[in-house]
Amino acid sequence: MQKMKLFVDTHDVKTETFPESISPEEFADFYVNYKDICAQESVVPLQIFTGVEAGKAFCLTLAQDAESVERAHQRLGLPFDSITEVKTVSPGDLFFADAS
Repeated sequence: MQKMKLFVDTHDVKTETFPESISPEEFADFYVNYKDICAQESVVPLQIFTGVEAGKAFCLTLAQDAESVERAHQRLGLPFDSITEVKTVSPGDLFFADAS
């Protein structure tokens, strides 16, 4: 298995990267297609944080590279504001990483 990296991508109705006036039900239907396309591109959707009413979404995925995440979005016809490789930061990451 290839090493996977963690990515977050962002969407906002103000920049026309989040569908205007989408209902929670429509978003749920959209997610089914998103999940299928991600699988075809070897992208693992972990979580989507969305404020449907605010017109924003933040998608947390695992992928080999940002290009894989971008291809999944292009195939879905979903624009994005950014795709950023991220690392987790938790008390364990910060305080226990150097413990031997």
